[in-house]
Amino acid sequence: MDEPQPMPRIGDTAPDFTAVTTQGELTFSKWQGDKWVVLFSHPADFTPVCSTELSEFARRSESFARMNTKLIGLSIDSIHSHLAWRENLKQILDVELTYPLIADLDTKVASLYGMIHPGESSTVTVRTVFVIDPKRTIRALVYYPLNVGRNLDEIERLITALQTADANACATPVNWTKGDKVIVPPPKTEQEVAEREGHKEYERFDFYLNKRLL
Repeated sequence: MDEPQPMPRIGDTAPDFTAVTTQGELTFSKWQGDKWVVLFSHPADFTPVCSTELSEFARRSESFARMNTKLIGLSIDSIHSHLAWRENLKQILDVELTYPLIADLDTKVASLYGMIHPGESSTVTVRTVFVIDPKRTIRALVYYPLNVGRNLDEIERLITALQTADANACATPVNWTKGDKVIVPPPKTEQEVAEREGHKEYERFDFYLNKRLL
């Protein structure tokens, strides 16, 4: 029996793969280019919660594009099922899926990314979200059970926070949204502790906790 594939973790390089999608065969690393990516799995085509999720991803596709982010979905359904469901969603919800859906019948990609959780189901993928940066590093991953839909506001907030932290060498506090103050990295030397005393641009709570506007 083959050894189980280790599940990717934050900081790992996103596994590369070639797969059949609704937009033709693609190799992930070439398709990604210099973009951020949200790779997400759904349990099955023609299911109610998944229909609401995929249609909402489509409605927000321009918002993700403005964040330099591509979308790509996956389930262990056939390409024919994907295409039929895509047409069905266009008819019943008046939305067109502009991003590719991976047809992962052999579960190759789902296994690479740890999307099948036998305790939840051994036959479908759970609701997984991978946020992958342009260097193909996994920056965040979120798992949802089969019966709870994802919060796309949070996924957008998460990408914005990651990009803001990267660009400004900072961190973001609880419930942070764009425009809020960010966290100044904690000091690592006595000199840095002293430099924080009386810093006019910082909102100081203690030597290790300071906020600032960007």
